[in-house]
Amino acid sequence: MPGQQIPQQQMVSQQMAAASQIDAQFTDQHQQVQVVATIEMSPMNDTQMWKVGWIQACTDMMFHNTYGDEGYTSWEFPELTSGQQSMISDCDGHHYPWYGSRNETVIFEGPCKMYQSATIAMNDNFHPHVTWRNPANRNQTEPNLSHICRDQSFYVWLVAWNMSEHKAFILKTVRWNMFLEITVDPAKPLGQRAKLVSNPIPKQPDVLENTIPIPRCALMPPNANSAQLLVWKPKIGPEVLIIPPVWKKDKPLEEQVIRFDSKLCKL
Repeated sequence: MPGQQIPQQQMVSQQMAAASQIDAQFTDQHQQVQVVATIEMSPMNDTQMWKVGWIQACTDMMFHNTYGDEGYTSWEFPELTSGQQSMISDCDGHHYPWYGSRNETVIFEGPCKMYQSATIAMNDNFHPHVTWRNPANRNQTEPNLSHICRDQSFYVWLVAWNMSEHKAFILKTVRWNMFLEITVDPAKPLGQRAKLVSNPIPKQPDVLENTIPIPRCALMPPNANSAQLLVWKPKIGPEVLIIPPVWKKDKPLEEQVIRFDSKLCKL
């Protein structure tokens, strides 16, 4: 078992800039959450293998881009909006259920007579791209993007996985929220079109005193990037699907996921 874990969290404040005539690209608007843990593994007499790393899941998301009086687009996870799942995995899509496979995880192997230590870190960054014009109206010529609002919440778990005995232990749970609100005026000069409305100093992540169980849906496909869809919601008329989800519910999991720790996912 890991002997000590020291999570640290840091969120970088936001800065704003608007970019091209095609879309609003917030290249200088940079919000980042970082969690860092130093793991110390005690000596192991037996042949064992432990994997320690970060697992993240999204619990809810509201991401609306408003276009004047016409309506707004909404990025959504059908699994969450339908109530089918309480969370959705936010892994990289290649190494379920882990957030990543480089700095985000470490493997300790035994037997080993010495203490082993390692530092693992998870970084989540946001670089939004939003179209200037209503994407559902092909006849739209003038940019009419007027408002952007994104409110998204996550759980992050530091997990020790005994790969030899197929047992998992939650070491720490972190809760954090990303909130961003921007007003937009496409008629203004380049670089002055967007104004940050939300607090430029984001709320800091919370390291919870008690660990939160990980639901199975947070360990299994689909992940957030493959499940999300973009829908147009006009003030008048029916909704229009702009971008369908990449994930195909009628396609076998093995054909859509390269690798995942299936035994951990089944816990």
